[in-house]
Amino acid sequence: MQHYQKPNTKLWAGRLSNKQLYLHEKITCIDLKNDILPKNKEKSFALLGYACDEGVERNKGRIGAKEGPDTIRKMLASLSNHFSDDISIFDVGNITCEDKNLEETQAKTTDCIASLIDNNVFPIVLGGGHDLAYAHYNGIKKQFPNKTIGIINLDAHFDLRKVESQGNSGTPFYQIAKENNVFKYLCLGIQKAANNQELYKTANKLNVQYIENTQFSIHNKVHVFNTIKNFIASVDHIYLTIDIDGFSSIYAPGVSAPSPMGFSIDIAMETIRLICESDILASVDLVELNPKYDIDHCTSKLAARLIYNIINWL
Repeated sequence: MQHYQKPNTKLWAGRLSNKQLYLHEKITCIDLKNDILPKNKEKSFALLGYACDEGVERNKGRIGAKEGPDTIRKMLASLSNHFSDDISIFDVGNITCEDKNLEETQAKTTDCIASLIDNNVFPIVLGGGHDLAYAHYNGIKKQFPNKTIGIINLDAHFDLRKVESQGNSGTPFYQIAKENNVFKYLCLGIQKAANNQELYKTANKLNVQYIENTQFSIHNKVHVFNTIKNFIASVDHIYLTIDIDGFSSIYAPGVSAPSPMGFSIDIAMETIRLICESDILASVDLVELNPKYDIDHCTSKLAARLIYNIINWL
């Protein structure tokens, strides 16, 4: 399978208990090229890596996000396992972009995500650049072609740049909007300083809902939650995408575009939990982690803890 890299079992290492006390002991590695993905009636999760930063490079960003998926896996490995035996967590490897063909990489990602959902396995996709969103949405849409899919994006950026010649990490939601008759998009944590006037005009023209970072806070929780609940009530399925660069650089220095004015962990965690408990969440991804610029793995550890809690809440 081109653009596919089987799971690296060496990443899942740590203290041994022989009682699955640690997460690395619970993980099952599955090579999608040669193994059959189990169809389980119980709750199953798949960690799929999007080891690609071609979109970030096209968007003139700092490359290094393609190292994100495996770095997150390393941080997950040593966490304590408190999940029940009937929950399965699979590592299904990475989709790669070694030939700079972003479009082919996105197409492969779309097919893989659709296959996971078809097998009743909940995808948790590890980026990689935010160009993943275009592929991820299409994977969900492939499985639910006649349903309304709402996108909730925790991010400093709209990522609604118009496509000039090729898509990139700044264009995915514009691409989605232009290819679908119904476009339901809620952004949480948007920063004025990081989005020019044209991007705001595009957002308003496309009827994008958003809460700016000055209002996306625990002190404004009632308004934030009401906005999210109303949005969830208007769609059939939710696609949750978490751009790590939306967090304040106090918590997340290791990203492609760090910001000291980003949102805090408390409102992000409360928000993600609310979405997980909505019963219509179809898939999740985390993007823009750049280990090259991390400090003491704190951003990678944040991403790992987010994933850990998402699995727990689901």
